[in-house]
Formats: sequence, C-alpha cells, structure tokens
Amino acid sequence: MLLRMETPSPLAQLLQALDAGDLDKARLAAAALQRANAHTHQVAAEVLHELRQPLLGAKAYAQLLAEEGGSSGPLKLLLAQVERMEQIVSDFIRLASERPAPQQRLSLAAPIWAAAKVFSVNPDSARISLEVEAPEDLTIQGNARLVEQLTLNLLNNARDAMSGRGRVKVTLAREGASAALYVSDWGPGIPDDLKARIFEPYVSASKRGTGLGLAVCRRIAQEHHAQIALVPPTTLREVPPPATVFRVLFPPTDAPRPPRKRLLVVDDEGIIRMVFKDLMDKECEVIEAATGEAALEILRSSRVDLIVTDKNLPGLSGLELAQHARKLDPASRVILMTGYPSLVTTQQALQLGVVDYLLKPFDDIRQVRALLRQTLYTPVAPPAPAPSAAMRRVDVLEDNPATARLISEALSLLGLEARVVAGAEVAALEPPVGVVVSWDFAPAYGKKALELARGLSQGAPFVVLAEHLTMDTALASLRAGAAACLPKLLSDTAALSRELALAFKKTTP
Repeated sequence: MLLRMETPSPLAQLLQALDAGDLDKARLAAAALQRANAHTHQVAAEVLHELRQPLLGAKAYAQLLAEEGGSSGPLKLLLAQVERMEQIVSDFIRLASERPAPQQRLSLAAPIWAAAKVFSVNPDSARISLEVEAPEDLTIQGNARLVEQLTLNLLNNARDAMSGRGRVKVTLAREGASAALYVSDWGPGIPDDLKARIFEPYVSASKRGTGLGLAVCRRIAQEHHAQIALVPPTTLREVPPPATVFRVLFPPTDAPRPPRKRLLVVDDEGIIRMVFKDLMDKECEVIEAATGEAALEILRSSRVDLIVTDKNLPGLSGLELAQHARKLDPASRVILMTGYPSLVTTQQALQLGVVDYLLKPFDDIRQVRALLRQTLYTPVAPPAPAPSAAMRRVDVLEDNPATARLISEALSLLGLEARVVAGAEVAALEPPVGVVVSWDFAPAYGKKALELARGLSQGAPFVVLAEHLTMDTALASLRAGAAACLPKLLSDTAALSRELALAFKKTTP
C-alpha cells in the first residue's frame, strides 16, 4: 500500500462550485468534506445551511411569478430545479451533520404518507404509478421528519431508475415485534457490480439522481438503529415480482433503548459547568463536578464516555485527574481546558493521551460542541495489536541525512532499527513498533507530516520531533494523536533515546 500526501481544500472548492453554480464540482467537494474531520463536517453543514436562504428566495419569487402569469412550462421547470437543489442541499447537510436528531414514539404511517404526498406533487412523478399500503397501528421510536426524508429518498431513487412510465409501491408490515418499511419498483433493477456499494455516496446506477439519496437513507437508518438493505424480489408476494426491493427494519419499540452517552464536566466555576449543561444536555447526560476529587469518586462508581476538565482545579489537578481516569479505565477519553496554556502542560497532556486541549475563553462555542459530539459518538479505537517479538522496526520520516543518522543512533540504544523514509510516498509494511516524524519534514511539512505519520503507524505510537518547539506545534501533535512532541535533542543522543523509550513504552536496555 502506498501512502501519498495531498493538499486538498474541499471547503474552498465547495464555495467556488456553489458560487459558479456547478453542481458536479460541488458534489466532488462535498465528498471530500465528508472524509474530513468533524470540525470540517460542521463547517460544511453550516455553509450548506446558509445556501438554503437564497434558494428559499428564488423559490418564493418563482411561485409568485407563477401566480401572476400562469403556470408556464419554463416556470414549472425553474421550480422543479429549485426543489431539486433543495433536496441536494438537505442530503449534503444530513451527511455532514454529526448531531443526532430528537426521537419520540410515533406511528410509522404518518411520515410515509407525508413522503408520498411530497413525491406525488413533483411533476416528474406524474409518470409513476404509486401505491401505498400503510396500516396505522405500526409504531416506532423515531424522528418523523427524518423517516419522511428516508422514504422520499427511496421513492425518488425508484423513480429516477426508470426512464419512462413505471410502478412503485410502499408497504408497511409487521415482522415479529418489529416494523418493516418496503419500497419496491418494477424498473430495470440494480447492476450486480453496484449492489455491494449502493449505499456509498455518489454511487448510482442512474444518471438522473445525485448519488446521495441512498447514503442519506443509510445514515438515517443508523440513527434509528434500523437495518436497511436490498432484499430479494420474492420477499414480497407481488405478481409479477418487482425488480428492486429495499427494506428498512426498525427495532421493536419495546426493545431497550441504547443508554445515553455520559459527559462529565469538571470545573470549579459554576458558570462553566452551566454552559456545558445547556450546550449538551439535549444530546447526552451531563454530570457535573466542582473538584477533581469529586470527579474521581464519580469515576470510581460509574463509567462515563468523555471527561472535560479544567487543568487548574483546587486540589487534584485536571492532569492528575486524567492520569487517575486512565488507571481506572485505559479507554478513558479526556479533553483538557485551561485559561493558562503552557508548552510543558501540553506535552504532559500528550503523554497522557488527552483528546484535545481547549483554550479559554472559547473562540467559538459551536466548534466546542462539534468536538464534543464527534468525540462522544466516535467509537473508541481498539488497541493496536502488539508488534511481534521479532519486530524492531521504527519508521523515521526525516529528509535530512545527518539528522536521520542521529535519530537512528538514539533508536539503536533501545535495540530498535530505523527505516528512514525521505519522501512522502512510502510503502506501508507490517505495523512498526512506532514512527518518528520530523515536523520540518520537507516532502510533507507540519500537519501534513503528522497525517502521514499517523497513517504509517497503523495504530502504533508516533512521536513528533520539532526543531523549534512551540505551543502550536505541540497542540497540532496532540490533536493528531501523537504520543509525544519533543525538541530535536540531537546534541544529546542518550536523552533523545530516553524520551523515545517513554513514548514507545519500551524499557531501555
């Protein structure tokens, strides 16, 4: 496998494409945004949300013109295109958003009929014969707006697959204790080579659709803990059998709901705890503690999913709390806050595996919320497999031969062998013991070097060496998941060897 560094600017590409009205380029840019981190996702969602306003204005004036001058062909076409753009924007926002929608007990039939109504008023649906079988007694725990969007996307997908007149049917059925939604069509069917990837963004057998609809369906199904899949046409007793059948199987309403995520906020300032309570209380259970000692008692009695703690607490400090939390649960995730940042404490946070280091006062509370959501709802990564006893390789990303030689000597004092990498394209072999990367690595400087090292490490620890160590360098290393960010102690090979031993948790021979 080859790892290659790129320098994408998906947000800039998205804004340029939207400004030029180029939907194809906008789709490509949005796909890049989807692969970016949670902060970029949030920015994308906000940009697309703002795009809704001019779309709303264009739609409103087109409707007014239609009232004044009659429903002419061009105006119908204009309105249809605006509505199509609204659907694209809604799909983009759903894919970019990390925020779970509120749910309640509801009749499944209501959003199904709402989706059928929206589908039917679209002029392009006039060629489709739509049938709906939706008994009122099937209930789910869900969000009506999202279930309506899921159903509408499945209907649109079925319509777009057919070039001429066609038939589509929506069926609700009870399967054991669960409710099932079926959307079937008698179109050309899905090619075999696409069936395994049909729920991926931008994978489509139709030239008419955006390729986003089914990806959004999968996202909504996941939020409802439902299963969405293609099922055999013979699943439904229809004559003739349909070509394509999608099934969404919802969990039983009497099934135990997954427990809410638990966020522990530790700060001796009551107003700060209140801010986090108001910010996240609708999305997770927020537990408060005014001291590190009180937080530690909570951790001893129950498990939490994320700890957000001030660094400077009376008594037990935030860093000490993080250390105790890791002893109680090695998978603990901690975000540290401080109004008095320092390079030393940032390096200590790195060594403890702290997720992030927030500086008070916060520049943008929305970014803080996006970070909390992303951390809460991202599964804890399984521990990296231990390298084999014979594995001694450490990959060293350093393009300066003299520096690479000194790092190799420091590693050799630990009984480790350096594989020096001087370019940004490198073959990934068996996971190494660790990776050492220079912040000043010319082929992939700074944050791009961190990305390359993280990919090459395959879960093993990686260490950043910086010629001029700064807070920005240390913070970037922490947020990238580095095990340590160290100055280049090239004048003292033994000292560098000791620091690398701590980072790789290896005993010095």
